[in-house]
Amino acid sequence: MKNSAPIRVFLVEDSLVALTILKRILASSLEVDVVGTAPNGVEALERIPAAQPQVICTDLHMPKMDGLELTRRIMADYPRPILVISTSVNTQEDSRNVFKLLQAGALDVFPKPSIDSLSDYEHVKHELINRIKVLAGVTVFTRHTSRTATVEPRTHPVSPKSKPEPFNPKSVSNSQFPIRNSPFSLPKIVAIGASTGGPQAFYTILKQLPANFPVPILCVQHISEGFLQGLVDWLAAECFLRVTIAQPGEFPKPGTVYFAPERKHLQLDTQGRLTTVSTPAVSGHRPSVTALFQAVATCYPRSAVGILLTGMGRDGADGLQAIAQAGGTTIAQDEQTCVVFGMPKEAIALGAAQHILAIGEIAPMLLNRICYMNSKHLF
Repeated sequence: MKNSAPIRVFLVEDSLVALTILKRILASSLEVDVVGTAPNGVEALERIPAAQPQVICTDLHMPKMDGLELTRRIMADYPRPILVISTSVNTQEDSRNVFKLLQAGALDVFPKPSIDSLSDYEHVKHELINRIKVLAGVTVFTRHTSRTATVEPRTHPVSPKSKPEPFNPKSVSNSQFPIRNSPFSLPKIVAIGASTGGPQAFYTILKQLPANFPVPILCVQHISEGFLQGLVDWLAAECFLRVTIAQPGEFPKPGTVYFAPERKHLQLDTQGRLTTVSTPAVSGHRPSVTALFQAVATCYPRSAVGILLTGMGRDGADGLQAIAQAGGTTIAQDEQTCVVFGMPKEAIALGAAQHILAIGEIAPMLLNRICYMNSKHLF
């Protein structure tokens, strides 16, 4: 059997040092071929059509045209999977700008390798090449300048200026998403997990939920170290819910989204308070979606909603099964709207997903299911 052709990669980077490091890393793999480079977005747009890359890697800050405008132009005129390779930034404005690239159509972020990181060269090499291999298998679509198109054809776009109506228990019904578990189960918590494509998926769901959403939401997102705070800041600025990194000892509050901190599993103690632990990785990850889902299933049997979103691998599949077996409600994102149909596929294969939904259908189901059940309880 003939080996498949190497993945054609185009690098957009204004730092000669960073470009040299990236080229060195990628040249060490027979699976990747750097077919072109450019120091800014203007020159990248001139060279990309002839280079015919399968994946484009771009920095954020560059002269003449930055990574954000470049991403918008590529997605409008020459759609390709885009990996943002940027320094994990400390300022809130730069953090949000990195994730605006994802909002514009880029698929993932990766920390820019530096001379200091070369001491961990093999790890950086493995992670970067693996990220490129994953993105090379993703099909993206033209995103028009109105920015209403998405990577997922069935995503229902949310206007950046549209504010969800406050939760009114008397205004909702359960007709669209009938309850499959016990009618006496009152949802008290939502747990969501994602990997590749997760930031965009979280945005699509959380943007549609009102500030007075009646239960807390616990989340795990696999993301490169140094970018979690930027993700939280971006979502907090774009959504009406409170979004924060989980702090040990806090009781989860309604209308608040809690993300697992970097390098720690998010758990719940016997009193229902948030805890974070540095126990071994689960399914190759820490934080792990499965670790969170299993904790939620234990603490909230029959009253949890688990949602497994886009991502490579199988983290979260066993955890979603635990929620289902405990009597909770389980949702997996469908193949058509996943950037990578890995984690949800594994959960579906286990029979752990009671509902398989497009990303744009998940928030409406939460509003129907949780608000309807809360209204039955309250009125």
